[in-house]
Amino acid sequence: MNDFAPTAPDVALLFEGGGMRAVHTAGVVETLIDAGIHTGLAAGISAGASHLANYVSRDSVRARKSFVELAADPNFGDWRSFARGKGLFNAEYIYEQTGLPDQVLPYDFQTYAASGTQARIGTFRCSDGATVYWTEEDSSTMSDLMRMVRSSSTMPVWMPPVLIDGEYYVDGALGRDGGIPLSAARDAGYERFLVVLTQPRGYRKIPPRRLTPFYRSYFRRFPAVGEALQHRWALYNETLDEIEALEESGDAVVFRPERVMIRSYERRVDRLAEAYVLGREQARREVDTWLDFCGM
Repeated sequence: MNDFAPTAPDVALLFEGGGMRAVHTAGVVETLIDAGIHTGLAAGISAGASHLANYVSRDSVRARKSFVELAADPNFGDWRSFARGKGLFNAEYIYEQTGLPDQVLPYDFQTYAASGTQARIGTFRCSDGATVYWTEEDSSTMSDLMRMVRSSSTMPVWMPPVLIDGEYYVDGALGRDGGIPLSAARDAGYERFLVVLTQPRGYRKIPPRRLTPFYRSYFRRFPAVGEALQHRWALYNETLDEIEALEESGDAVVFRPERVMIRSYERRVDRLAEAYVLGREQARREVDTWLDFCGM
């Protein structure tokens, strides 16, 4: 018997992004792992891709540290790293260096590879605006995996685009799902979904103002990025509508943080720690519903 076989093989777990606001999700990841809920597929976009990587490797401690303690690391990034071209968040360090064996957040790639859970990491190809979902077959090494997670998490302007196999990629939230990887799970044949959101019930995005001259100039090389920024709100809201319909039909169970107290760029460790605890406590109140949904 495979000790890593999924315990909920017909369920897809979906992680929304949201920058540091996804600290609430770290408490969800801990609760899922503690409850032994291991789904057949896990999909994540942006910060949700980081949670996917930690969830599939079954490392709840790393899930917390990635969104709480790491913010105090002097290499985490700030305006100085932004001025040096490394990004407001020092993505190369955060995603590609911290997981190495001798670094602050060593990553258990062996467990990830042996988990039996399919992975989908959503990102956005700058050249043509295509949504790309990397799979576990694309990440044969930890270096591959972490670069794909980084590509999914790369906020335009604030972080430099990521080059993979000759193509540049940015935040998967610009793609066809608007930031919640529902289509990835559907394309893989899944019909039941455990969805982890980072905004409260009733939230919807509003249309942005037109692109400023700065953005038009900035995205001149990749106009598909600027176009996607204009329309992401509609795609996101459409995906939320679909998820609510699935919830009403009994085909989805959704975690929504009851209290959102964190912004995407939050760096204060005390605030992040408080939000993490809130997420964990709420998840523990809801975990019995998740277990029932997963037939466990």
